[in-house]
Amino acid sequence: MTPIESPKTRTGTGYLSLTDLTGLVAAGSIDTVIVAFTDMQGRLVGKRVSARLFLEDVASHGAECCNYLLAVDVEMNTVDGYAMSSWARGYGDMAMIPDLTTLRLAPWLPGTALVTADLHWLDEAPVVASPRQILQAQLARLAERGLVAYVGTELEFMVFDDGYRDAWKKGYLGLTPASDYNIDYALLASSRMEPLLRDIRRAMDGAGMYCEGVKGECNLGQQEIAFRYATALETCDNHSIYKNGAKEIADAHGKSLTFMAKYDEREGNSCHIHISLRGTDGTAVFADQADAGGMSTLFRRFLAGQLAVMRELTLFSAPNINSYKRYVAGSFAPTAIKWGFDNRTCALRVVGRGLGMRVENRVPGGDVNQYLAVSALIAAGLYGIENELDLEDAFTGNAYESDAARVPGSLREATALFASSEVARAAFGDDVVDHYLNNARVELAAYDAAVTDWERVRGFERL
Repeated sequence: MTPIESPKTRTGTGYLSLTDLTGLVAAGSIDTVIVAFTDMQGRLVGKRVSARLFLEDVASHGAECCNYLLAVDVEMNTVDGYAMSSWARGYGDMAMIPDLTTLRLAPWLPGTALVTADLHWLDEAPVVASPRQILQAQLARLAERGLVAYVGTELEFMVFDDGYRDAWKKGYLGLTPASDYNIDYALLASSRMEPLLRDIRRAMDGAGMYCEGVKGECNLGQQEIAFRYATALETCDNHSIYKNGAKEIADAHGKSLTFMAKYDEREGNSCHIHISLRGTDGTAVFADQADAGGMSTLFRRFLAGQLAVMRELTLFSAPNINSYKRYVAGSFAPTAIKWGFDNRTCALRVVGRGLGMRVENRVPGGDVNQYLAVSALIAAGLYGIENELDLEDAFTGNAYESDAARVPGSLREATALFASSEVARAAFGDDVVDHYLNNARVELAAYDAAVTDWERVRGFERL
């Protein structure tokens, strides 16, 4: 459980070794280290410790946190039904053990560095329901086959001219979007947001990420900042830090932004996930020039696995009530479980060649927990590989108008499918499946008990 600093496996100007950090602390440049992990809801949580304490103790032994952080709802309320954490078990501690390869600067926070932690019980056993550990388990399954996953996540968000505290006071209603019309690829209106967007891009580059650029999207104030692909774990670690940091930077600008899957009745926020596999020797195992589509047999089986079990694993790609509001025909959000070459009407879009041969899964929204979604993609792909599934022909045309099976239409449907999935239990284990089923049922119960504005508008006078 005690980390030993090894040569850094991650590159980027913002990454730090312990030696680097020691020098910055001695110079007075860094005084705080954030020790953080991603919770079930995809949020970055943890604690700030003094940089001196981090170097003297936390880097080697970790820091404690309450185990209820993986057993609460989005409001941070303790809820029943979790085997790992409850009043009956006393809500004890778990340990955040820093992964020192993730140590980096957080340039948007003065005097601050940040490190991603793995969660362990105090007896040093891993906390298997932790999203990062779930992904690591799937990556280990790939490694047994001599395979490495490379991933890119494409997060969309909407910017508002209201700050977060003002937005809260308004109940998130009547907010002013940062643009007045569709700004997909538009430069003029997006330039109004450029001071904020530039600060986000530069800050993330300073934290060791490789920012490729930014573009406007269809909804009002909607943008997408893209980052270069990396190994799956590095991409997922970066995803959480970027998402949290972007909100903090927006707050400093007196603005707010949201990654929720569907803020209004216009276009939602997506998080398209690109995934490709390589051999541990760097070979392009998804590509085959002898194939008419350039796809290897391994890739075809990987893709067939996605199609076969997408519905039953959707809970890991669409974890919230709001997630399912995105799935509207003709909205560039998927409904049909089909694959095609560069076809954005399909749930699975195959693009690239050689090392860049990959599949883009268009199911997740901006609210996704990326560790869980990528874990589901790997589990589904391995199911197809292990069972040597045959891939159906690529779909051409408008998949929205096809007779293909559809992604689940609600969290309730996705929960039922996940609960009965033998593939999920075989890939993730009963403890993980039961943990996230409880999370979904808690969310459903809260939603079922809520009285919404929609109900009041329709029913107050007219019913």
